[in-house]
Amino acid sequence: MNKKMKRTVEIEQTKTQKVSVGIVLLLCVLVVFLIFICRFFYIATTHKVNRHNLTTETRQLYTSKENLQAKRGTIYDANGNPIAQATTTYSLYVVLSHKAKEGNKIFYLPQSKKKEAAKVISRYIDLPYKRVYKLLNPKNKNIYQVEFGNAGKNLTQKTKKKIEAAGLTGISFDAQQSRLYPNGIFASHMIGYTTTIDETITGAMGIEKIFDKELSGTNGVKFSNSVNDKQAKNKSKVAQDGSDVYTTLDTQLQTSLENLMTKAQKKYQPKQMVVILMEAKTGKIVAVSQRPSFNAQTKVGLSEMWRNLILNDTYEPGSVMKIFTTAAAINSGNYNGNAYYNSGTLQIGNSRVYDWNRVGWGAITYDQAFIRSSNVGMAMLEKAMGKSLWLKYIKKFGFLKQTDFKMGTQSSGSIAYKYGFDQASTSYGQGINVTPIQIMRALTAISNNGVELEPYMLEKMVNPNTKKVTQIGKKTIYGRPITKTTAKEVRNLMAQVVTDKNGTGQAYASEDFQVGVKTGTAQIPASSGTGYLSGDLNYVFSVAGMAPIDNPRYVLYVAMKQPQTFAGKGATNMLASIFNPLMSQAIGKTKTINQEATVAVKDVRGLNTSQAQKALTTQGLTVSVVGQGRHIVSQSVAAETKLIKNGRVILVTNGPKTMPDLKGWSRKDVATLAKILKLKVTYYGSGYVNEQNISEGTEINSKDELIVNLNND
Repeated sequence: MNKKMKRTVEIEQTKTQKVSVGIVLLLCVLVVFLIFICRFFYIATTHKVNRHNLTTETRQLYTSKENLQAKRGTIYDANGNPIAQATTTYSLYVVLSHKAKEGNKIFYLPQSKKKEAAKVISRYIDLPYKRVYKLLNPKNKNIYQVEFGNAGKNLTQKTKKKIEAAGLTGISFDAQQSRLYPNGIFASHMIGYTTTIDETITGAMGIEKIFDKELSGTNGVKFSNSVNDKQAKNKSKVAQDGSDVYTTLDTQLQTSLENLMTKAQKKYQPKQMVVILMEAKTGKIVAVSQRPSFNAQTKVGLSEMWRNLILNDTYEPGSVMKIFTTAAAINSGNYNGNAYYNSGTLQIGNSRVYDWNRVGWGAITYDQAFIRSSNVGMAMLEKAMGKSLWLKYIKKFGFLKQTDFKMGTQSSGSIAYKYGFDQASTSYGQGINVTPIQIMRALTAISNNGVELEPYMLEKMVNPNTKKVTQIGKKTIYGRPITKTTAKEVRNLMAQVVTDKNGTGQAYASEDFQVGVKTGTAQIPASSGTGYLSGDLNYVFSVAGMAPIDNPRYVLYVAMKQPQTFAGKGATNMLASIFNPLMSQAIGKTKTINQEATVAVKDVRGLNTSQAQKALTTQGLTVSVVGQGRHIVSQSVAAETKLIKNGRVILVTNGPKTMPDLKGWSRKDVATLAKILKLKVTYYGSGYVNEQNISEGTEINSKDELIVNLNND
């Protein structure tokens, strides 16, 4: 092959190769293009890339999410006054960094103002001036802000405003949801308290814990989307506020009880103390407390006692048990009050029963056995009934069985009943352990003519979202252990304990009504497990009583364990320092309510303001006017409603709503005003208003918060 032909072949081969390469490249491009088309088709139809949902992520890009906090329900007293309610508290901090400024405006605390700031802050939080001043001058000069530990947390809006009133820059507050207990120590082990973790409020004791789920409600969520707002709204969920719980507690009586117990605690220093006041005909607990107790707002005292002594602790009731021994003997036909027996001592097997007066009173009647509180007399009655019948009555009265109190864990009690001496001992309140709430249940059989009632303190629960009312507690019959005649006879003996010259309860006499009681002095078992503690103060001293004794309205039980002193007064006077004033207030209050003259409130809507005031004051009513308008558009009490004389009627005029002078108003009246004005209100203390944060005559804005201080003066 010549050179020319060879060159031609090489050129043709080169062209062929180029065409092949071109085809390959074209095919590669087509394959890549096809892959892209398939990929885009897949993305367009599935909206997914590498397991990422593009639709969801695009929506999220344009969607904002806001968590909606449910409002925790309120716990109320019997009159609808808040005992525990949701509120906002504040944490104090002070900005020190000079970087906290904008132009010429500073947002930090200058060095020249630190002494003044330390004085202001130490005045309103529980830290001394020197400590506050030291915190305001840290060694690290680059620190941005300082805080004040627990002392600077959970501050009220009132405290916040007082600190802010100093006008110092750099002092700031963080707000957080919290729980307000405006009455401090107030049936604290029953109401309980809450804890806050990660901004979530949780019940930790009492009603707060037992009904935590219902009180908490359900949080909601709000979505907003600039592209598809309808779809965002469909995913949103409204917060469901927690339910409100209503108790049977009477704030006035409860506050009085707490004050009386605090005084007794300081004076006699008992290791433990319980007091329960109950309506005799319904079983409603209207006041109840214990010592040690704690302030639910500050938690001061909480570490001293976690247990609910009324429900969880059992102890020997002592001579209070003689009420039920005597009732059982009368009801079973084994009692003759005029029959005589020899007091002082009684041999049972190898053991002896002794009266508290060991030499006895000679031969006395069984009526006198109750009046003088004779152990021997009760042991004789137990012997007459027999161990089986007496045990049957113990159980019929509800001892050894939990009550239906619906307040959490309870103790059932216990009994030692194997031997004859044990059986006799139970007749005068030894060898049997009971709870205070069991004693209250059994006492209703005496006060309620033989019909025994379950004690209760929880009335109802109201769902604010649906308005559904759930009944929690009501008058409930436990049983009928004795007859009406027996109950009346026992009450007569209880009255003689007070009126008889030999009675152990003379200190409980009242000039205004007749009261019946049974006193008790129970020994305390030694920690070794055998025998009892010795010494005049190592007892549980108690009294159970009811009044007026012919037709009781209230039953009251007071018990003190191991007082450190009688303060020169004796055990009976020690207990009477609580029993007498509390029972007198309860009876007096009921009497006032029953006997107070009432009037039918006139309809004054549409009348001239001055005419309306005159019409109601002429009826003997207290009138308060809201606003400066000329005519009345509404009144707080509906026309023809029966209202006690001097009761308050709030009139609203057609002018701008302004704040009246609240001094002397009751908490209930303030609550009525707040409802009319649609104001949030916070109470401090109990009793009647002596201070308000919104001055008289100030025009009201529904966004305002009304803060009132109350006291009992």
